[in-house]
Amino acid sequence: MKDLVGVWKATWIMKLSETAIIGVYEVEPQIFGDNRGWFCETYSKREFEKIGINADFVQDNRSFSAKKGTLRGLHCQTDPMSQAKLVSCLKGKILDVAVDIREGSPTYMKWIAVELSEENKKMLYIPKGCLHGFVTLTENVEISYKVDEFYSPENDRSICWCDGEIGVEWGVSEPVLSEKDKNAPLLKDSDVKFKF
Repeated sequence: MKDLVGVWKATWIMKLSETAIIGVYEVEPQIFGDNRGWFCETYSKREFEKIGINADFVQDNRSFSAKKGTLRGLHCQTDPMSQAKLVSCLKGKILDVAVDIREGSPTYMKWIAVELSEENKKMLYIPKGCLHGFVTLTENVEISYKVDEFYSPENDRSICWCDGEIGVEWGVSEPVLSEKDKNAPLLKDSDVKFKF
């Protein structure tokens, strides 16, 4: 790796671009490659702090979905165990979705979708107070994500993926769903509340 260190210092490590939702960032790592393969930094506390993200990640998670059209979401944890997430796709391709449900936010009830894949190596940073979900665009998808709060079963919530008030356009009409997500309530019928 010594031959790449000089390149690192002369070039940006990652590009963080705010999306149409306040606090949600698309993260694009710089890829350093040569005849051996490639290398990239997938997270840098220093780079995140430069734009005001001070997440203290405490847990890394991975999930695998065998079938194309598998939808996981929309998920969050309620306060005081709410989570910020940094999501990446290690294998295959997903449409990753964030929904702002922070009351008082200028982007309240807006949603964005970003394609994450093993090819583009992009990531999505989702702050506390947003719902998260994704649908697989290929078979055999593996994702990885960091969270800044530990998993808490009593705070774990799911909101209906097809909630008309939110209106996410997933691109699938009959997704593969877990029982939990099949039976998830609408946002208005849930106890999920966040303030901006």
